[in-house]
Amino acid sequence: MTSDDSAGPRLLGRLRSEGGTGIVRMEDRFDTGIENVWSALTDPRRLARWIGEVEGDLRVGGEFYRRFFASGSEGPGRIEACEPRRRLLVTLDPDQPEEGVIEVTLAADGEGTNLVWEERGRPLDKLAAYGAGIQIHVEDLAAHLAGRGPCDADVRWDQLQPAYESLAADLN
Repeated sequence: MTSDDSAGPRLLGRLRSEGGTGIVRMEDRFDTGIENVWSALTDPRRLARWIGEVEGDLRVGGEFYRRFFASGSEGPGRIEACEPRRRLLVTLDPDQPEEGVIEVTLAADGEGTNLVWEERGRPLDKLAAYGAGIQIHVEDLAAHLAGRGPCDADVRWDQLQPAYESLAADLN
């Protein structure tokens, strides 16, 4: 879903529910090759420049610990699947009540790259917050790929949250 400035902030995400939990799906296109995007998603040094600190065993089946700067998300995770330059699947907070899954897929688009970031298993009452937070992460990835630093997450949150609240209300 997107919008022009007169209608509010540009939204990259859609929200939906399935099986009593929420799903946030973000889609964006970057004007850089798939190798660069993949590296930004999987290299811990690059992750630290746009999303946060990730430490641990970063192989399939490996467990890691994350501290995401903008959203404040922190905790354990596990890598479920890794198909280089195509797909990354991780479980956050495995075996916990707040367990969620992030699946990121990439596709070449000319000289650019299309990204789909989907988070599943999120509480419906917090889905708007997840939508705003995940969009901030995707925008920070775009900024990193363009050679810029992350946004002011608090300011961006205030801009995005009302729009995602409206989307979440439509689910009820």
